[in-house]
Amino acid sequence: MYRLIIVDDEAEIRAGLCNYFPWNQLGFEVAGQFENGLQALEYIESCPVDVLLCDIRMPFMSGLELAKELNARGSQVKILLLSGYREFDYAREALEYGVKDYIIKPTKYDELIKSFSKIKAELDREKAPKEPAEKAGEGIGYNEKVIATVKNYLQDNFQTATLEEAAQLVHMNPFYLSKFFKDKTGENFSDFLIAVRMERAARFLNDIAYKTYEISEMVGYSNPKNFTRTFKKYFGKTPKEFRNFS
Repeated sequence: MYRLIIVDDEAEIRAGLCNYFPWNQLGFEVAGQFENGLQALEYIESCPVDVLLCDIRMPFMSGLELAKELNARGSQVKILLLSGYREFDYAREALEYGVKDYIIKPTKYDELIKSFSKIKAELDREKAPKEPAEKAGEGIGYNEKVIATVKNYLQDNFQTATLEEAAQLVHMNPFYLSKFFKDKTGENFSDFLIAVRMERAARFLNDIAYKTYEISEMVGYSNPKNFTRTFKKYFGKTPKEFRNFS
């Protein structure tokens, strides 16, 4: 079981999340519940925690402030934020602090299932026993591991991912990694990153609260025109056409 803590200043919401959701079936146990970020931070400093489900607006220390502090400390805790507000600035800031998901209240059962199933898969992947290094000449396992590491990095860091950072992650020269990725997958590194960003953008477009230029920034494009051009090339429709069609 992975250890989860729930943080919300509203006792009724905390109780509902703790007691009426099948955490055990998803592989989680509620290790604690707190009413503000300071209490949660004190707990995390002394007890192992895998996942944090946290409200944004709370006294003493908000959810975003807690996420920022944990990010600055290099914490490996997976953070999911709850908010009653569909505010782009919150979502953008949350991404900067490594928050895994941003869930709008009132929380939907299916959305929690989806978010925590994804977190569970990510934790399983990270905590899986590491295979012993292959001997020279037995490179198939090693190659697959490198590609999986790079792809996981791109999926988790699509907004800011770079070839240079991916290369550092797998201890390769950027130029060599680019060629290696192409040789092993048949796809360019940049094309795979674009695909990840476009698929994520399509998901964001399903939420009408986000404007196109906001989604552009959320998936790593500072220039909305470049984003629109890339999106149309990928899907055959502009973001506006895609949203209307959906």
